[in-house]
Amino acid sequence: IRLNRDKLSAPPDAALSPVPWCSDGYYLPRRPAFTFDPLLHAGCYYVQEAASMFVEQAVRRYLPARPLAVLDLCAAPGGKSTHLRSLLPPDSLLVANEVVRPRAQVLAENLAKWGNPGVAVTNNDPADFAPLACRFDALLADVPCSGEGMFRKDPASIGEWSEAGVEACQQRQRRILADIWPCLKPGGLIIYSTCTYNVKEDEENVRWMRDALGAEVLSLDIPAAWGVAGNLLPGGDFPVYRFLPHRTRGEGFFLAVLRKAGGDLSLASGAEEDASGPLSPSPKDNRRAGRKKNAKGGRAEASPFSKEQLSVVRRWLAEDCGCDVQADGPLLRAFPTRWTGLLAGLRAASLRLLAAGVPLAEAKGRDLVPCHGLALGTLLAPGAFPREEVDYARAVAYLRKEAVALSDAAPRGFVLLTFRDFPLGFVKNVGNRANNLYPQEWRIRSGHVPEEPYFFWNTRT
Repeated sequence: IRLNRDKLSAPPDAALSPVPWCSDGYYLPRRPAFTFDPLLHAGCYYVQEAASMFVEQAVRRYLPARPLAVLDLCAAPGGKSTHLRSLLPPDSLLVANEVVRPRAQVLAENLAKWGNPGVAVTNNDPADFAPLACRFDALLADVPCSGEGMFRKDPASIGEWSEAGVEACQQRQRRILADIWPCLKPGGLIIYSTCTYNVKEDEENVRWMRDALGAEVLSLDIPAAWGVAGNLLPGGDFPVYRFLPHRTRGEGFFLAVLRKAGGDLSLASGAEEDASGPLSPSPKDNRRAGRKKNAKGGRAEASPFSKEQLSVVRRWLAEDCGCDVQADGPLLRAFPTRWTGLLAGLRAASLRLLAAGVPLAEAKGRDLVPCHGLALGTLLAPGAFPREEVDYARAVAYLRKEAVALSDAAPRGFVLLTFRDFPLGFVKNVGNRANNLYPQEWRIRSGHVPEEPYFFWNTRT
């Protein structure tokens, strides 16, 4: 598992064994019933294969300590995206993309639980990013592959493997890389990874990026004790990093780090350039957008939010959160002010934007209903809502979207439920009952609810 340092400040059990290449990664002595752990749903940690956490070494070694725009290209279900979001410098933006719509929805859910506002989630083919030339400081391309690294864990996957499949994967991987390469800034970093072993999808693709795209292959300084293997291509003279299950404590994984020619990220001026990039609307464009007519020829519909409602929502946010509050149809969202230009660029490129920033509130008639993302996000001001601490049974009932009984002391209106002081989400106390506001599509669907299962944590730390 890997901890979310925005929520957990220290390992919950000092006896846990650390993952040596990841500062927040830990091995568990046995597998808990993760589905029924409220802290998983609260975004306190992520369950991730240990070898995949090696991405941290590339980020820490080569990305400068300034706000960055980073694209995770093949991001679902969100393990590397949540990891990247934790590793990036403050005030950075992560754009997490997934081409398969159901998987993209899972990605958006996991990033919402992680809670950082500097995130946008898209559902697009890599070629769709073509209008965003030279907009990203770094790319993570954890490309679809033949999955040989899963053979030990999932023997059934062996029967799905073929040489023709490997050839098809290599060609698809090169198409993905060629399509996205123009979006990387000169001097930008690309982290290329697979969960397969063969050199065609691994070393040969890295050599192709070096020779065809002019990329520089970079090295990482790692201890020999980690057991990470190197280049297996005959005559291969460039550094790559392989995880083999008989040598490292993890599944199969491959990673290489490359840099685009023509620049130096450490000398770049920062993210301010994105506020006025070629895809950003001018103030005149914004005024025109505000005067846009609807389909019947009349004025566009006014925002459903009154000034008083906007004022209320802003009081829910921590001071100096660095975000704009924006109306998005019936929703209000908070998005980092620094990156509104790049967000406008995503929209101007007609990308399918599933999420951006943190959803704050939804207008439902005269009611202003707080969004679940606000409960899990890092923007929520202390004391913005009354809180009700629940035990394990009530926490699981809430996550199953069942009725939850509140104490007699709970006030009317919106109440934030917590488990071990960590926010789980909102209910609306109407007196004789509490309406469960947990997202229907996120609910625990398993019919069997165990007794309080083994957890790897003891107390809040």
